[in-house]
Amino acid sequence: MNVDTIKPLAYKQYFISTLKTLMRLSSFTDYSLRVLMHLASNPEKLVTIADIAALHGISENHLMKVVHQLGRSGYIATVRGKGGGMRLAKGPGEIVLGDVIRQTESDFKLVECFAAEASCQLMPNCRLRSILDTALSSMFLVLDGYTLSDLVASPLRSNLAALEKSPIARADQANKNQAASR
Repeated sequence: MNVDTIKPLAYKQYFISTLKTLMRLSSFTDYSLRVLMHLASNPEKLVTIADIAALHGISENHLMKVVHQLGRSGYIATVRGKGGGMRLAKGPGEIVLGDVIRQTESDFKLVECFAAEASCQLMPNCRLRSILDTALSSMFLVLDGYTLSDLVASPLRSNLAALEKSPIARADQANKNQAASR
């Protein structure tokens, strides 16, 4: 879109659509948050990667990478062997969303000029970088005000429990039990 400085509304709409496409979290971060939320909703038991993969329809291989990173970051603890699984290494109130996203996202360079080797010819006179930098800082300011416990408040916890009791989840568990008894 060619931005006309005479039409500030058009510029604002262009800027908002740019932010919506640029400020998108990766699947890795999405899955990381799902794992943490699931563990926080099930503090009384060890949860397996297979449990979460089946519940959310996510590849177990991809979740292994996510769980490995969360373990290295100190968010989860794992127990190996038969009957093993994972649980939160900290209380949900100690896990700050902004910190999790900073550790799971690989790139916050929203536009080329965020990179050290930027070559945009507009850089000397352009204000986009400072605006986007302010927007990114504001996003983290909000995220830093929330913890994992804010995400698993009662309504969500009951929704996750209901999802686990769904016919698909029960059938998957029955298949696992049948396979284990062989």
